[in-house]
Amino acid sequence: MASVQRTLFSASRVVSRSYCKLPRTQRPLPVPIARLVVTHPYIRLASTMAPKLRDPSLFKKDVCYVNGEWVKARSGKTFEVNDPATGEHIGTCPEFDAHDTEKAIEAAEAAFETFRHTTGRSRSKLLRKWYDLMVENADDLATLITWENGKPMGDAKGEVTYAANFFEWFSEEAPRIYGDTIPSSVPGNRVWTLKEPVGVCGLITPWNFPAAMITRKIGPALAVGCTVVCKAPGETPYTSLAIAELAHRAGVPPGVVNVITALDNTPEVGQVLTTHPTVRKISFTGSTPVGKLLMRQCSGTLKKLSLELGGNAPFIVFDDADVDLAVTGAIASKFRSSGQTCVCANRIFVQRGIYDEFATKFAAKVREFRVGNGFDSSVTHGPLIHHRAIDKVDQHVRDAESKGAKIMIGGHKLPSLGPNFFQPTVLTEMTTDMAMASEETFGPVAGLFPFDTEEEVVRIANSTTVGLAGYFFSRDFHRVHRVAEHLEVGMVGVNTGLISDPASPFGGVKESGFGREGSLYGIGEYQVTKMVTFGGMGPLQT
Repeated sequence: MASVQRTLFSASRVVSRSYCKLPRTQRPLPVPIARLVVTHPYIRLASTMAPKLRDPSLFKKDVCYVNGEWVKARSGKTFEVNDPATGEHIGTCPEFDAHDTEKAIEAAEAAFETFRHTTGRSRSKLLRKWYDLMVENADDLATLITWENGKPMGDAKGEVTYAANFFEWFSEEAPRIYGDTIPSSVPGNRVWTLKEPVGVCGLITPWNFPAAMITRKIGPALAVGCTVVCKAPGETPYTSLAIAELAHRAGVPPGVVNVITALDNTPEVGQVLTTHPTVRKISFTGSTPVGKLLMRQCSGTLKKLSLELGGNAPFIVFDDADVDLAVTGAIASKFRSSGQTCVCANRIFVQRGIYDEFATKFAAKVREFRVGNGFDSSVTHGPLIHHRAIDKVDQHVRDAESKGAKIMIGGHKLPSLGPNFFQPTVLTEMTTDMAMASEETFGPVAGLFPFDTEEEVVRIANSTTVGLAGYFFSRDFHRVHRVAEHLEVGMVGVNTGLISDPASPFGGVKESGFGREGSLYGIGEYQVTKMVTFGGMGPLQT
């Protein structure tokens, strides 16, 4: 015990000396020394311990889920998964290749012939059972998310709830798949439509929401009778594999749900999914450049597509807004998951009349954040996912600073905490020639842009090739309608910074993609409409 105390004391002196040598604007946010020691790259007394799962069988290493069985890659190759908070090794996963992927597609194809004819009620019960198992195992799923993604446990638990709710929502939609009866213009004809499952679906999911993105895609697919091959993200595969284990326990038939992994072979796996003639639908969440590549690859077989791609969300605060409410909304929208969501506020526009008040109150809230390992209950914000992410964030801050932006708080990496930590940052005096104005930062950096008029800010907000989400705060009823109608985005939050809900259609316009996930509209993305014309009815026989 005495040796541990000496180590802690020495570490605290090292951290304190390093802190005091930094310029004031470069000092990390106030964090208790004990927490710095726990996550210090050289000591890490707590972080070296693997988290404990209540049910260790949910941690699936070196296997993927294909045709109801846990299988390895044919080649035997694996890739490493590392903790973004510490850089330490978590485990390995199979490096699937084209052959492995084709086997998964074949399993889904065989299962589809039976599953497509099951009743909506039976599919509803499967999804409901899967939902119940996610709720029962929520703590373990959250632990896996924090371990491989880095987000704090509070955020991870919120994601598990959100993810499970997609299964609940679509379990309630499954028995309500309706066609239409259409009045014919030809006497004696009767026209009606049937809604049928599109077929085998290839689902490609991102690392930032390893639970919610897979359930948001699988839920509607199974609800209508499709089968799926889901490519889990290489950075965060274990959450997806745990959800696959719960599918097995829920009684989902073999081949209906297949979850595969790859890292270096991701382009190869993606090409098989997008070019294989058996796969009739691709749903992808990720960057716009990759979405364009997948769309080109899908063109050879004319697959149905849902693409939820990059964003550059404007967040607008008008003079007539409730400033405190706007600050709360901006905090929620900008810093959720350390800014690593596609709908995070990327450009915060504040009208000049309240600019200083908003900036002061906003920065005060950011100063309350606690950065560190997500397993520390007092931590509010964890690491970024990898070195490429933190380097991009740092480049955006340096670019803005070189062009006249002022750092109110933060602005630098936090190597004392680990390889991928960055200070929550607030920048003022932003201008449209800075990289943050046109590029998605995907990190914990908020740049505040001043503006004068409604017309000006809407024009600037729309001056981007993407259009996923947009937010604005105003108490003027007429302005609410005007601005909501003129923002070129697929989703608008008015006087709120949180818009995600299983009941709401999620998706964008322009180069943010097309198609909608969640809600009633999400069901249609996995269906085709078959028209039936019955002729020769004629009048009543006499």
